[in-house]
Amino acid sequence: MTPSRDISRLLEIMAALRDPETGCPWDVEQTFETIVPYTIEEAYEVADAIERNDMVDLPDELGDLLLQVVFHSRLAEEAGQFDFGDVVEAITRKMIRRHPHVFGDDSVRGKKLAKGMWEEIKAEEKAEKAAKHAEAQKEAGVDQIDHLSLLDDVPRALPALIRAIKLQRKAARVGFDWDTAPPILDKIEEEIGELREVMSSGNEEKVREEYGDLLFALVNLGRHLDVEPEAALEAANHKFFTRFRHIERRLGEQDRNPADATLDEMEALWQEAKTAT
Repeated sequence: MTPSRDISRLLEIMAALRDPETGCPWDVEQTFETIVPYTIEEAYEVADAIERNDMVDLPDELGDLLLQVVFHSRLAEEAGQFDFGDVVEAITRKMIRRHPHVFGDDSVRGKKLAKGMWEEIKAEEKAEKAAKHAEAQKEAGVDQIDHLSLLDDVPRALPALIRAIKLQRKAARVGFDWDTAPPILDKIEEEIGELREVMSSGNEEKVREEYGDLLFALVNLGRHLDVEPEAALEAANHKFFTRFRHIERRLGEQDRNPADATLDEMEALWQEAKTAT
C-alpha cells in the first residue's frame, strides 16, 4: 500500500483498516457514535489551522477531516446503507441544483440567483428529504410518522452558541423574532432578574436553566447587532488570556506566581494590562 493523490487509495486503506481479520483492532471496533467526537474535533483543528494561517498544517488537517467522511461512509457501506460514492453524488447533486445560475440552461446561466430562489430550492430539498424519511420509517415498520419541524435541520451536535443562533435565524424567517435590538436588552434584564431569584433558592437545576435562558437571550442580541457570538466570545477569551499572561509576567519579575499574590494585587496588574492593550 503506497500513498496516492487518488481518493480510491484512501477508500482502500479504510477498507483494509476495517477488515475484521487483518485490520486495525481499534478501527474495527468503532461505530458511528464512537467516532463522532473525532469528526467534530477534526473540524475544529481545520478551523484552528486556518486561523493560524498555517498552510503546512492545513493539508494534514483537511486530510484528517476527509478521513472522517470516508470512515462514516465505510461504516454505512458495511451496513448496506450507502457508500462514499453516494455521499459524493448527494453533494454534487445539491451543488448543481442550488446553483442554476452556474450549471443551469442558457436561460439562467450567468445570471444572479433570483431573490427567494435559494430558499425555494432548499424547501424542495427539505420536502424530498421528508418523503425519504417517511418511506424509511414505513419500511422500518414505524406506524406513527413524526412531522418534520422547521428546526429539524439544525444539527444537535453543533456547539451550543452556534446552534442557538441557527435556531433563532430559522424561527425569524417565519416572523418569530424581535423587530429591533433594544427590547432584547429588556429581555436580558428580565432573565438576569430571574437568575438572581433562583440563585437564592439553592435549586441547581433552576439556576442552570435560567443561566441558559440568559445565554440564549445574549445570543439573540448578538444576532440583531450582527455580532457572531462564537467569534465575540473567542475575542473575549483571547483578551482574557493576554491580560492574565501580563499578570503572570509581572509577578514573574518578582519571582512570584498568581498563587502567591492577593486578588487586589492581581486586579491592579489586570488594570495595568488593560491600559497596555
